[in-house]
Amino acid sequence: MEHRVFMLPFAALVLVTFSVQVKGWDAPEFCHEFDCPEFTVVQNSPEFEERLYVGSYWISTELTSSKKSDLMDGYYKLKDYCEGQKEAGHEIPITTWPALVNITEAEDGSETSVFMSWFVPPGTSLPTDTDPDVTLEFIPPATVYVSVFGGTPSHDRGRDTANELREALVRAGKSFEPHRYIGAGYENPMNVFISHHNEIWIYASSGQQPSSS
Repeated sequence: MEHRVFMLPFAALVLVTFSVQVKGWDAPEFCHEFDCPEFTVVQNSPEFEERLYVGSYWISTELTSSKKSDLMDGYYKLKDYCEGQKEAGHEIPITTWPALVNITEAEDGSETSVFMSWFVPPGTSLPTDTDPDVTLEFIPPATVYVSVFGGTPSHDRGRDTANELREALVRAGKSFEPHRYIGAGYENPMNVFISHHNEIWIYASSGQQPSSS
């Protein structure tokens, strides 16, 4: 089962937050001193940034669609899973950054699958049991092309930014996954009093996406 990440309007997702100090690398400011996946900037151009991400673990759940109500369902599935794992002695943080909504599209642009994914920090005691609604997966190192936009995240802005990023990658002669894009959010979307840092990710064609099997 494939994943794809898209930065949708997480509006109405009231995230439970607690501070987790980033360890082991010089994390960018937009991680807000929370744990987030480690990467190295390979190339920085006016239209996109090329990053090399290290391998990392994620928990993911499939959504019916990218509608707000389904995003809320996904959020609570992951939250309940983390709380259940805590009771079992596996401390998975409820809030890490980025929060991802993963979308795969058909040729006509319609959604064929939607997943919500949360990053699992290095050193986490990984769960050993299974859950029919939540997948734990390891994503190998991969090259990701990233475009950043500000303001409150939304479905339309994320989709438009993904299309603009695809066009920029074609102009730059980059090879990439054409029917997948990943949206990454680093703040509570309900907070209108902050300057949001939003990203769209597109994986290089030789890279691997967050995916379930």
